[in-house]
Amino acid sequence: MAAADYKTIDLLVLDVDGVLTDGRIILGPDGEETKVFNVRDGWGMRAWRRSGRTLAIITGRSSPAVAQRGDELGVEIVRQGAKRKLPVYRQVLAELGVPAERTAVMGDDLTDLPLMRASGLAIAPADAVDEVRQAADVVTERGGGAGCVRELIELILKAVGDWPAVTARYDDETL
Repeated sequence: MAAADYKTIDLLVLDVDGVLTDGRIILGPDGEETKVFNVRDGWGMRAWRRSGRTLAIITGRSSPAVAQRGDELGVEIVRQGAKRKLPVYRQVLAELGVPAERTAVMGDDLTDLPLMRASGLAIAPADAVDEVRQAADVVTERGGGAGCVRELIELILKAVGDWPAVTARYDDETL
């Protein structure tokens, strides 16, 4: 996808494990699940929202941490427990009124391929499985949970010229 085409992207759909996290699942002694999120990805997601664009999370697993993180970052739609992600993706597009060609999907494993193939822009973290990297339009330099979402968002916002407006608030030395 050419940089000019990035302007057509209105919705960014993210997987969780392997994209927003490094893919590890940490279980405590009582079975409670812990997830580790990258603060830079969070900042990027807020920047995406400040640019007037929409975020969605579609993940196969369910975790209170995902709901909490999505809420903290103002993610419009969080769908968990999506064993078959494509029908959920289509439902999200219909709910938001966004055509698939105006959507970017970032995934790391085989379960994400149907969404990626049905989107306008398919993205994979550097450490995604081979088939996903091969299907991607963009492969980030960073891996899942290591800032790959922020990297992607910066790439798009800089390419379309929105980066200065999103970061202008940090130019003031009195902050």
